[in-house]
Amino acid sequence: MSTQDLSELYPVLTLLPAALAERMLGQAQTITVPGGTVVFDEHQVCQGFPFVISGDIRVVKSAANGRELPLYRVMPGESCIITSSCLLGHTDYNARGIAEGETTLVMMPRPLFDELLGEPAFRDFIFHLFSERIADLMQLIEEVAFRKLDQRLAGLLLGKGRLVHATHQQLADELASVREIISRLLKGFAEQGLVRLSREQVEILDPAGLRRIGGI
Repeated sequence: MSTQDLSELYPVLTLLPAALAERMLGQAQTITVPGGTVVFDEHQVCQGFPFVISGDIRVVKSAANGRELPLYRVMPGESCIITSSCLLGHTDYNARGIAEGETTLVMMPRPLFDELLGEPAFRDFIFHLFSERIADLMQLIEEVAFRKLDQRLAGLLLGKGRLVHATHQQLADELASVREIISRLLKGFAEQGLVRLSREQVEILDPAGLRRIGGI
């Protein structure tokens, strides 16, 4: 991976001193993992800062009963604020990151991350990410706390297009619920003529009806 290739996804690197950018690339490690790989886990020591080159990482918070609350996804050109928080606070991970499909990362070691924070451009990049993710997490908290599950499910389906290719379990995971409840709600939507259910697929028949349920 060249500096130019990485800079196309992360333009902030073009604002760094050339020698520092080259040294960063020389010390960084490129890693490719298959889908489903746990990239980092709760209570694990944070070893470095990841740049996502391809694929994506789904970040979740796990409960003792096995349920997961999806927090956010890290796409190419983005980064993980939980990783940044662990590096800044010298703490272990408090969430889990799972590769969605084959994912390639460039891992920057912790000492180099600390050095780059001395560069205003990189420091601004990190804190801008914090600002964006905190806004996303506040929206998630608002939905979980104040919106009914049927409203959230309707909104989730509408955001995925006319044909939703997902299992009931996958939808439940995205909503931090359980499959049985989501299946019951989907069956109710189907009985109202809002959707048609088939194996690992939900076809939206009445978007206006779903919008009424979702309060959209």
